[in-house]
Amino acid sequence: MSDKKTMHDTPGTLLRVQATVAHLTQLLHRVLQLEVEVIDNQFVRVAGSGTYSQDLGKVPNTNNSLLRSVIESKKEKIVLHARLDPLCKDCDGRDCCHEMAFIGVPVVHEEQCLGVISLIAVNPEQYQRLCDNSLVFTQYIKHISALVISNLTRHTNSSVRDTQLFSRLIAAMDQGVLVLDDLNHVVLCNKNSLKLLNVTEESLLGQTIDLQPLTFSTIAENGFVQYLLQCNDIKKTLTCQLLLVDNHRLLLFAFHQSHLLDYEALRHAEIKIEQIIGDSYQMQTVKRLITQVASSPSSIMITGESGTGKEVVARAVHRLSARHTKPFIAINCAAIPENLLESELFGYSKGAFTGAAPGGKIGLIQSAQGGTLFLDEIGDMPLILQAKLLRVLETRELQPVGASHTIKVDIRVISATNQKLDSKIADGQFREDLFYRLNVIPIPLPPLYERQGDIELLMHFFLNLHSQRIGKAYPGVNNEVIVAFERYRWPGNVRELSNLIEYLVNIVPTGEVIDCAMLPPSFHASQQVHSSTLTKETVLNNNANLKSIEKTLIEEALIRQTNKRIIAAELGIGVATLYRKIKKYGLESLDVKSETL
Repeated sequence: MSDKKTMHDTPGTLLRVQATVAHLTQLLHRVLQLEVEVIDNQFVRVAGSGTYSQDLGKVPNTNNSLLRSVIESKKEKIVLHARLDPLCKDCDGRDCCHEMAFIGVPVVHEEQCLGVISLIAVNPEQYQRLCDNSLVFTQYIKHISALVISNLTRHTNSSVRDTQLFSRLIAAMDQGVLVLDDLNHVVLCNKNSLKLLNVTEESLLGQTIDLQPLTFSTIAENGFVQYLLQCNDIKKTLTCQLLLVDNHRLLLFAFHQSHLLDYEALRHAEIKIEQIIGDSYQMQTVKRLITQVASSPSSIMITGESGTGKEVVARAVHRLSARHTKPFIAINCAAIPENLLESELFGYSKGAFTGAAPGGKIGLIQSAQGGTLFLDEIGDMPLILQAKLLRVLETRELQPVGASHTIKVDIRVISATNQKLDSKIADGQFREDLFYRLNVIPIPLPPLYERQGDIELLMHFFLNLHSQRIGKAYPGVNNEVIVAFERYRWPGNVRELSNLIEYLVNIVPTGEVIDCAMLPPSFHASQQVHSSTLTKETVLNNNANLKSIEKTLIEEALIRQTNKRIIAAELGIGVATLYRKIKKYGLESLDVKSETL
């Protein structure tokens, strides 16, 4: 035991595998696009990128308070405001420090800290990337730290083919990855790449990959570009990032690759939960709610601004329900003239009115028999039809116009609106009793500018969608355009983004990169501040929407399940937190009911 402790306390432990650590450092720098520094427990710099690649094997003459804190606590440290952190207050160079944010993860073995792996942001772009992904990057570095420890005593050469550490790192990555040698032979691949290419590892290793970029510009040299990939019988158009690592080429598949659906297949396919594109916290919460309530027969009301994707969500609910083999009938209550809406909804009998079809007509409600009826823009339904719809919901029967008999119907109603129905109820324009019938399960959708991180994901989806539909090469996108998109307020939401991308795909010259000069004048004229400067009122409204979803999730779980531990596990929270939220949302009556079932 004493020998091991001596090994840990001796400087240079990490230097024994310096080649491997340096190799990983450069890989991290290229993939994460942040500065990387690795020091041992004596503050000797083992490896680094940029300015941190200087003075290797020495103790840099800088303030080591942050690193010391990580080494002594043996816990990760995240600092998003470097100059304001208490550990920085005694630093003589604090006012001129170029470090804007910092993540430090200890390399711990047998309760001893051998050193620290750090990610550092030194410019605004890196700062934003680190702040947006701090928790994900921390977990990523923890995994790398564990790999360093597991390979510490191994002295294999650092080639990509033979380094077990590199192989395990590639295998653990969430992205699809191919590693090619200098002759473009596949020497490494992970499961995600095999799944995307629909091949086996045995059939791919050693094969020659032909890569043809569809964007001819050095602007996108280190970014994601669409390539035509060919290998034997494989011929696919994929969005990838190509990185040079020593004598090898690292091909990273973009995360949004899972959404690259063929346009015709997308147009005719049923909407699945995976096609609700978005990884933001708000959209993850919405997806979780959809999954939990899809099997319920209860009515759903989807609220949100125009263009937020209310019908996409409604179709996803239908597709995940037991009614997915039955019809999905969508009706826009604002698009059908008021004098025709009743006959369209309820149908009519033979001779009901002048000009009626001789044999009568089945209404849209009856056409949805056994399936789902989607009533879009429900706030525009006339009051007289609201009363008739309420009766259908209460009795599960409808009476066609001019008929003397009723017809049994079995439908699930999903409604949607972009209006404030509480105001319409107060003004007497919408029935309160119908509102409660329709709003059993509310699903509020956030506007696009509040969905942090989803804009770029949707941008790539629509670039693929429209370039395939129009028949043009996939264009690259200048980073300044992405920044402009993130700062724009998107009053038309996802629909506006789709239309703008379609416009850009049409006008960009083949093989060129979309830049800010190609954006229409109307975009520049109405460009708003980034969503991080949202007004207090907007933030409060967004929080209220999330709380509404959270309450609905807990309420539905209490009705369905009695075991609090199972409910907490489903919701991803602790049991104590579950009890606190039950009290917070006034769900004690359901709680008591669930315990007595």
